Amino acid sequence: MKKAAAMVFLVLVIGMMALPAFAQGAAEAGKPPEHVATGIVIAAGFSMALAAGLCGLGQGRVGAAACEGIARNPGAAGPIRLAMILGLVFIETLALFTLAVVFAKVGY
Repeated sequence: MKKAAAMVFLVLVIGMMALPAFAQGAAEAGKPPEHVATGIVIAAGFSMALAAGLCGLGQGRVGAAACEGIARNPGAAGPIRLAMILGLVFIETLALFTLAVVFAKVGY
């Protein structure tokens, strides 16, 4: 547990050290330098891939749990199906919010 806490703290410290680099003004008004624009596109791709992958895993677990619940108690299929669909909507919303942020950041 101490190792995980140390890693989280290290990531936070490194993230705070990177903030002054992005606080500098751009050479041209309204357009970031080329290396920053490339970094934004790469980060957007990684974030969307991570969000889509983890949402897929979450949706798979929700579907498996719902199937197991319906198999154990077929009489409760309606409420279980409703809860499953609501859970899938919330999970998919996270991926769509990530997509909106990606489009907002890449469009600068």
